[in-house]
Amino acid sequence: MGERSIVYFYGMKLILSLFVLFMLCSCGNTTEKDPLDTEEVVETITKATTATSDTSEKKEYDGLELMDFAEFETRYLQQTSSTTTYVINFWATWCKPCVKELPYFEELNKNYKDNNVKVVLVSLDFPKHIEKQVIPFIKKHKLQSELLLLDDPDANSWIPKVSEQWSGAIPATIFVKGNQQKFYEQSFEYTELETELKTIL
Repeated sequence: MGERSIVYFYGMKLILSLFVLFMLCSCGNTTEKDPLDTEEVVETITKATTATSDTSEKKEYDGLELMDFAEFETRYLQQTSSTTTYVINFWATWCKPCVKELPYFEELNKNYKDNNVKVVLVSLDFPKHIEKQVIPFIKKHKLQSELLLLDDPDANSWIPKVSEQWSGAIPATIFVKGNQQKFYEQSFEYTELETELKTIL
């Protein structure tokens, strides 16, 4: 056997020995925790799924409920057999005429709550402004009527479903009792509001 062949033979033998030793050490380390342990993976997926489902649930902030138009329509505009009269006002914190007339709706709610009348104040503020703008506004003005924020960005599709007469301007108010509906794109004084309510009671 030549000198070069001898060097090659012993070199390969050394490499093979080191490989076997490495494998034995690796196999012996069986107590180390697998970072992709099955239970941990399942738990992580479960947590992620739970977090996703939590964010998809209906949200409420200090009595202010968020809903899309489909739910709003079902709850308030399609109650054809209901004996409840809904006075639904569309407003926003940045709308001065809206803010001015809110006390009149609050007074109407107080005076007619025993007559099966529900005043619903529907905020059209952006959902991202709820905690820093809408909730502080509600607390400052101590609003007691039913409160919700319409979280549905496709206004062009749902505005005509409220009323074909509505251009989208606010304040706007709709009176609903069973299959009767009366819509107004205007602001109200209390006496005007009460007069319109009595026509549908």
